Amino acid sequence: MTHLPVLLEDHDLAGALEWLETQPAYSIADEIARMDAVESVITFRLLDKDRALEVFEELDPVDQQQILEGLRDQAFGDLVEGMDPDDRARMLGEVPAKVARRVLAGLSAHERHMTAALLGYPEGSVGRYMTPETVALQQNLTVSQALEVVRRRGANAETIYTLPVVDTGRRLTGIVELRELVLSDPDRHVAELVVTEPPSARATDPAEDAARLMRETNALDLPVVDSEDRLVGLLTIDDAVEVIEAADTEDVARQSGAEPLERHYMSAGVFEVSRKRVVWLMLLLVAATLTVSVTQAFEDELATVTQLALFIPLLIGTGGNSGAQAATAAVRALAVGEVRTSDLLRVIWRECRTGLLLGGMLAVLGLLVGALFVGWQIAVVVAITLVLICMWAATVGGTMPLLAKKLKIDPAVVSAPMVTTLVDATGLIIYFTTAKIVLGI
Repeated sequence: MTHLPVLLEDHDLAGALEWLETQPAYSIADEIARMDAVESVITFRLLDKDRALEVFEELDPVDQQQILEGLRDQAFGDLVEGMDPDDRARMLGEVPAKVARRVLAGLSAHERHMTAALLGYPEGSVGRYMTPETVALQQNLTVSQALEVVRRRGANAETIYTLPVVDTGRRLTGIVELRELVLSDPDRHVAELVVTEPPSARATDPAEDAARLMRETNALDLPVVDSEDRLVGLLTIDDAVEVIEAADTEDVARQSGAEPLERHYMSAGVFEVSRKRVVWLMLLLVAATLTVSVTQAFEDELATVTQLALFIPLLIGTGGNSGAQAATAAVRALAVGEVRTSDLLRVIWRECRTGLLLGGMLAVLGLLVGALFVGWQIAVVVAITLVLICMWAATVGGTMPLLAKKLKIDPAVVSAPMVTTLVDATGLIIYFTTAKIVLGI
């Protein structure tokens, strides 16, 4: 089948309509995200009303804003009114104030109230991602009565698979799965089926923590409560997946020494991509001057034994790679909850031994290479340095993310390039100090 951009370029309207009718919403959203502003709006206008809403909710906020700016008032109002409150709140949190005011002004009183309530929670919190449209059950209901409540109110809820159970004060007492209600005797009471003390989150908790809790507990939906344990909504699995994906994307970008893009890679301009990378590159360039300073400080030793310079790239490259490996492993372990900040001393001991083992294996190879090219004396210096550098790099790389977490800094900010730059400079100090001791220069 011909791709949509080709059909639009050939002005094949019939072919484009056929393509849009046969593709799932996520595929259409991906194509729209790749387009410029004009093409994306033209494509979106080809969709019927219901299909347009489905595709719109698959787009990222920056692409949603691009679409909204190209719509007239009636289409604009219909679109934002039909969105789920949590999707609408996340979009409003990222669009300019002018667009946000236009969106809120076009909403009905009920939808505006729900959206405003979600916007009242801190950015990045569970409250911004949860759906307030839930079906809550009283625990004194029978199964048949509970199912009648689901039939009556379920059409207006985002999900009915997980049904929170509350008391008269709307405090969460447990959950019951729809499957349990359907398969149970109609005369049984909900209280007999309820799962008490289910995993839950506060509305002000970080959304990433709640999403990862859902993954650990294999939950389809997570009840969200306020400070007094009153039910305020549910975090659904589709939103949890988006939260984790966004967090992982951000971590990967920062670990590579860049800021994450806010839009689809193919639709981001060259200037925007450069802007996201240049700050980190400039910081790393400044930090790399430490390496120059160290080399300058030991220029007398280099002048005495010029052959030492041959192994500088090998040693700092090995140290940087070793540190980057440890930093990446630590950041990932922190993200998935395998390591806590309280494990700092254990991580230091673990990485130190790992670095010693790696350094020992590399030292054997380094000794042979050094002896082959420059003789045994310098080869011994290289071998000892490899052991020390690997121990140091692994320890630094493994512990810096934990220290950052303790200081409430994103561990991904202490990225592999930052660790590599630091290890380069300190690795040279280790190298030249070892050479002075072994060679007596």
